[in-house]
Amino acid sequence: MNSGDTAWVMISAALVFIMTPAVALFYGGMVRSKNVLTTIMQSMFILGMVSVEFILIGYTLAFGPDVSGLIGDLSKVGLSGVGYNLLEGGTIPELAFVAFQCMFAALTPALITGAFAERMKFKGFVLLMLLWAVFIYNPMAHWVWGGGFLSQLGALDFAGGLVIHILSGVSGLTICILLGKRRGYGKSAIVPHNIPMTVLGAAILWIGWFGFNAGSALGANELAANAFLVTQVAAAAGLLGWVLVEWIRSGKPTILGAVSGAVAGLVAITPAAGYVTVLPSIAIGFIGGGICYTAVAIIKERFGYDDSLDAFGVHGVGGMWGAVATGLWATTAVNPDGANGLFYGETELFIAQIISIVVAVILAVVGSTVLYKVVNAIVALRANDEEEITGLDLTEHGERGYNAGLFAGAPSFIGGSELDTVRIFPSVSSSQN
Repeated sequence: MNSGDTAWVMISAALVFIMTPAVALFYGGMVRSKNVLTTIMQSMFILGMVSVEFILIGYTLAFGPDVSGLIGDLSKVGLSGVGYNLLEGGTIPELAFVAFQCMFAALTPALITGAFAERMKFKGFVLLMLLWAVFIYNPMAHWVWGGGFLSQLGALDFAGGLVIHILSGVSGLTICILLGKRRGYGKSAIVPHNIPMTVLGAAILWIGWFGFNAGSALGANELAANAFLVTQVAAAAGLLGWVLVEWIRSGKPTILGAVSGAVAGLVAITPAAGYVTVLPSIAIGFIGGGICYTAVAIIKERFGYDDSLDAFGVHGVGGMWGAVATGLWATTAVNPDGANGLFYGETELFIAQIISIVVAVILAVVGSTVLYKVVNAIVALRANDEEEITGLDLTEHGERGYNAGLFAGAPSFIGGSELDTVRIFPSVSSSQN
């Protein structure tokens, strides 16, 4: 055991842990005041529920001995036999690895909640997210990280572009379409109630992402240093890319766009962080910011789906771009255990990345659809009109986020704009002022 490696992985696990409360704040600020607590509650409840699920069965399904390239066996149910042994081929106790991966498992379904914010009943939400973690996240984690068929194919995903971002983003899009649009969507503007809260959440996410990416090196080493630096650079470039495109298109740069761009850059670099050098990370982040803005501001409006807080536009689209970028810029000069991408003269990795993206999308769409239908047959998932008008904070949890002051009794809709979105682009805010 290497004490330095062990310390870094445990610190990184703590950094990844804080990302789920950060998501709660990031999403919580973007909903209306009457739904702020239920939005935060969804992430926090997932943090507790999935942590227990992962210890009981998730870890063995994702990282237990491989069964036909599809799933881990049940030999490590309840961490049976894990003890204080070293991680196979590593320098840290397996328990440290379990803790690190547990935080990943808890974060992923929390990202989905942004797609269906403000309209899902809590009882159905709990059952849907639990089943999603067991039957969708765990198999995908095994396919990519646990020795399953995608890792055997040669796909690379350093910290979760495939397993976390594509899977959560596409699942979120699928669920939000099945659930239907929020009441008033497309007729009245639905705007964030507390953008400073969202900025705070984004800032904490940015901090946590250093553990997310650099911790995936599973040691305090050169690979972790590379992942740490490219994470910072890509996030900064993503911020610039989003704001630049937004500024050109609408004439006004926004703080909401800036933090969204930073998150888009972080998403894009995640699968590539342990395989690319610093300069390509600028391009990965900058392009990621631009294409995610396009997905949020143009594609969503054109197709009319109600991805409330842009889980698909940022995580799904950004994750796909990051997986493709890994196939372009990966080099064994950074990580000898990786592969050379298209820009280094080899095609195998690029092909493997494209196949893996398709697999992740199919699993997310088919799996989420099946689980949605099953859960909805057991317990209603959609809040009714009265509950949605009142707000889920009161109807589902009996609480108010603001009992006095500016937001107490705030109107459900702030009208005036034909474009109904939670993001304040100048075309929206100018019509509201």
